[in-house]
Amino acid sequence: MHVVGIIAEYNPFHNGHLHHLNQIKALFPDSLIVLVLNGYFLERGEISCLSKEDKTRIALTYGVNLVLELPAVFGGQSADVFAEKAIEILAHFHVTDLVFGSECNHVTKIIHAAKEQLQEHYNIQVNEFLKKGYNYPTSMAKALTYSIQEPNDLLGLSYAKAILKQNLSIQIHTIKRTSSYHDTTSCSNIISATNIRKKWQQNLSIADYVPDGVFSHLNELDQQKFWKTLQYRIISDNSLEQFLTVDEGIEKRLQKFALNASSFEQFMQLIKTKRYTYNRLRRMCNHILLGFTKEQNSTLALCYVRILGFDLKGQYYLKQIRNDLQIETHPIVNSIQYQMEMRASFLYDYFTGSNTYDFERKNQPIQL
Repeated sequence: MHVVGIIAEYNPFHNGHLHHLNQIKALFPDSLIVLVLNGYFLERGEISCLSKEDKTRIALTYGVNLVLELPAVFGGQSADVFAEKAIEILAHFHVTDLVFGSECNHVTKIIHAAKEQLQEHYNIQVNEFLKKGYNYPTSMAKALTYSIQEPNDLLGLSYAKAILKQNLSIQIHTIKRTSSYHDTTSCSNIISATNIRKKWQQNLSIADYVPDGVFSHLNELDQQKFWKTLQYRIISDNSLEQFLTVDEGIEKRLQKFALNASSFEQFMQLIKTKRYTYNRLRRMCNHILLGFTKEQNSTLALCYVRILGFDLKGQYYLKQIRNDLQIETHPIVNSIQYQMEMRASFLYDYFTGSNTYDFERKNQPIQL
């Protein structure tokens, strides 16, 4: 039996994600679908508009058999860290195949680029482009023989690299992405999550773009609470450089402009430089909010995988592999991994008015 892995954030779950699941079922009719799900603080530095609990319920409703947690300490980092830990989780649960959306839809090209990135000379070339003033994503793309620059392809590249680094036998498959991540104006049946969020924030109807049962669970971020909390953290802390990704003296720039900005959007515009992408800056701000330090990250390892939910097929599979699992499936409460997950939940509730903390504390998998 194929055990198919997918990695997602569902911000929000939309028609494109449903298409993805239906394509997997067509490719592997008798497969088990295992989802590694990111929760509250996302890879591009955004905060999810769906809670982890609601995302789990929605995923199970639309065909996922087993949902596993991608911890906040890894899910809110760069694409390489995000991918490496997600792949590690899939490997623990004996996933045989990975399927992801791709703009180029060319597995060989992605694997070739991944092998190229793992060669020593690649990093030398990247540093040369950085010295010329390019930002990190552009420098990475320019150092490749076959340029890969689209968001899903870049994430797929990170997945392929993680599989190669961990010497895993997971097979990669792509599904052609039907919408552009950068497109914020289209009104077709399948549009990007970015486009959906923009329409939602403008109070436009998104009913045509998300499956039934999604819209009613969307959580709106209180931008003023978010900004004021971040502003306080920045201006009141004299050692911002201790936090993960606060590098190269940028803490001085953060503190300078935090006093002048009246909103998070204005703050982002003021601190933006050619070297620092918006994604990198948003992740940095989230690390400051969570109090996640470089020292904590330096000794961090995946110490457990929390099972968020399953259907009957997923439950049967868990019973089959229970004796073969090489990792704990219950939270280790004294770990940094657990403590940061609870902080992320608490902050998410404060910023959105949700009640995710009880879901985290009870640790009861959702059963469909």
